[in-house]
Amino acid sequence: MSGARISAITPGSPASRCGLAVGDELVSVEGVAPTDIIAYQQLVDGPSPTLVVRRPGELLARKVVVDKAAGEPVGLAIDSAVFDRIRTCDNHCTFCFIYQLPKGLRRSLYVKDDDYRLSFLYGNYTTLTRFTELDLERVLEERLSPIYVSIHTTNPELRAAMLRNPRGATSLRWLRELLAAGVAVHGQVVVCPGVNDGAELVRTLDDVVTLYPELASLSLVPVGVSDLSNEETMRPHTATEAAQVVALAERYQVLTRDLFGSARVFASDEFYLVAGLDPPGPEAFASLDEAENGVGMVASFRQSFVERRAMARLGSGFFQSVDGAPALGYRASRVGPATPAGPDTGRGVTVLTGAYAGPILRELLDAHGYGAVEVTVVENRYFGGNIKVAGLLTAPDLNRALAGVAPGRTCLLPDVCLNEGRFLDGSTLADLVRPVTPVATTGVDLRRALDDALSPLVPA
Repeated sequence: MSGARISAITPGSPASRCGLAVGDELVSVEGVAPTDIIAYQQLVDGPSPTLVVRRPGELLARKVVVDKAAGEPVGLAIDSAVFDRIRTCDNHCTFCFIYQLPKGLRRSLYVKDDDYRLSFLYGNYTTLTRFTELDLERVLEERLSPIYVSIHTTNPELRAAMLRNPRGATSLRWLRELLAAGVAVHGQVVVCPGVNDGAELVRTLDDVVTLYPELASLSLVPVGVSDLSNEETMRPHTATEAAQVVALAERYQVLTRDLFGSARVFASDEFYLVAGLDPPGPEAFASLDEAENGVGMVASFRQSFVERRAMARLGSGFFQSVDGAPALGYRASRVGPATPAGPDTGRGVTVLTGAYAGPILRELLDAHGYGAVEVTVVENRYFGGNIKVAGLLTAPDLNRALAGVAPGRTCLLPDVCLNEGRFLDGSTLADLVRPVTPVATTGVDLRRALDDALSPLVPA
């Protein structure tokens, strides 16, 4: 990281009236050099903060006083959430998906972060193996909550082996400290068959109930194993194994509800789908705090589609309230402003999606008057293995699927597989063999897109 630079200025804001410009480097605020967007927001929160900035090509910095009231947003967008250096992960987890990425992708995709600041800001999971006393002091002093923690197992020796880091055996002590201080923590366990499932998973869940009863939630997610994995101990779950994980999660939902008044343990929707079970409805979830992990996503999408309303906001939520905080990674804009679907050519509408979502979409469309809409499931050969989510679709696989779609049909694609207009493999919509309209990945947005494409024959 090379400091913080102004990437945008809101018209009419205090920042637009004091001579700041896009590209200016932020040197200090109120005499302090902030190390991240969290510190920046605190420093500019008061009345008329003094900023020191350096313009590109100029040696001398300049002092700027931003005339504003206390609590009023400055109106700056900063190009990074972390100004000093992202704390990268020094684990070498056996199940890490980054090690399964092919060569030649964008450099940012290979960055493994283990930074508690990004956990707080964006809901990224941290193993706490690089967490320190100073980090704990700051989290408690500034009330940085919630934090998302990768637990994986509470067996110290097994955790060290799975993370391939001896600190994995002891770093959960920080989890105990965070919870004791009242910090909200959401946990996750990446369940690997034959490694941390079965009796080991029972041990972990027992420990969650007895040692970490304050944990806000714990999501159980299946390991993703692509054809590019070279880990001999990693393999996908069978349907029977997935059903066993679901049964365990539901057993501990009942237990935690009885003990603490609310369910704390959840299996991801993917486990239900692998097991051939229908994911639970919205009544099963008190919140969607672990929706990024696939917990409650199907329920939320269905509800959004049926009731024609927006889904509840996902993730920790704080990043949306931080003045100037940029979107990072998967939270960056998908494709820019919404693009309305073109009118139906008279040859029909096709929705492209991943293997997991295909049957769910088919059921929803048939039940709500969209039976004529075609659902094309795109096989993921780019990664292979058990990778079947729509978010990991790439242009080569989409082009192969599009070749089987009849000419003239309007094609819709969930935008979750795009990041700033690019697929994971670096290709863009322009690299597809025919026009495809990206649609925001919510039920109501899909329904709107279908209605626009099928107009004037809109289902009742």
